[in-house]
Amino acid sequence: MCLSVDGPIFTMQKIKVAQFGLGPIGIESLKLAATQSWLEIVGGVDIDPAKIGRSLAELTGVPTLGGALVYSSLSELFAGVKPDVILHTAGSSAAASFAQVRPALEAGVSVASTCEELIFPALKTPELTAEYDALCRRTGARVVGTGVNPGFVMDVLPITLTGVSRRVDSIYVERVVNAATRRQPLQAKIGSGQDPDAFRAKFAAGKAGHAGFQQSLALLAHAMGWQLDKIEETCEPVIAPGPITTKFFTVAKGQTCGLHQRAIGTVKGEAKLILDLQMFLDAKNPHDTIVIAGDPALHLTLNGGVAGDSATVASLINIVPRLLAAPAGVRLMTELPVPAWVNPAA
Repeated sequence: MCLSVDGPIFTMQKIKVAQFGLGPIGIESLKLAATQSWLEIVGGVDIDPAKIGRSLAELTGVPTLGGALVYSSLSELFAGVKPDVILHTAGSSAAASFAQVRPALEAGVSVASTCEELIFPALKTPELTAEYDALCRRTGARVVGTGVNPGFVMDVLPITLTGVSRRVDSIYVERVVNAATRRQPLQAKIGSGQDPDAFRAKFAAGKAGHAGFQQSLALLAHAMGWQLDKIEETCEPVIAPGPITTKFFTVAKGQTCGLHQRAIGTVKGEAKLILDLQMFLDAKNPHDTIVIAGDPALHLTLNGGVAGDSATVASLINIVPRLLAAPAGVRLMTELPVPAWVNPAA
């Protein structure tokens, strides 16, 4: 494989990838990767005993993956084959994700991850981020967090829009998501069917809410060159006005059917960054809106919003060649070439 500054240029050699984490997102990642002529899937890793030893063809229904097996660890995978990139879809914590992929980074294998906190890992784990950055620089590996939110809608996209700005005074991003169309783990994460007070207690304990929200805000501030005084984050349950039934949950009137989460970043006492996320079952008028106050004033709305699950998988696959073109280290999305679709026929 050969890459240029302007974009990927492919030779006959395919990029070898392995999938770490075979939950719903991991399986969809493999299905999309299998359609890309420039990728070769060489295996998967998962801790589920029911999956270990089986072929990826069995788990995905993609016949061409019959020769790729599921291993219990990266070390076991590397004993048979060494991929160029690990596609990591197995957690939200930066610390836990770093630990999971350490064998890959030590072996000089790069990692593209959907871990939310890896969008800006230095926010919560600065010393650990520095440690892994040094490790990557020694071995030539790279690791980046990507996705839709965080990873695009509420951070990378507004940052890109400011490329035509003479001045930026503030950034407001609003995302409304109909969670009834999303996968079971997400519907559970937003508190579907829970008692509202129990959900509030879980958020206060750090066990509920949308992960990576503060990291998105930190990435925005970093890109704008703003030193934040503080980040304030709140999260309230959205109460079901009546019975709601999805493929995965039955929610009674008065129970939690989602969340309304906000994060505000202040600079010298002024609110410069506001992220507003409303994610609940049967939400009307789903959309993504970005408002940038400055010169020029910019207002963008994506009607219908960006479909999280499908687009997350696409972002993971599309970032692979750009990640391999980047310098070694713990990378931010803003340090890689502009995200773009990779045409499998190119």
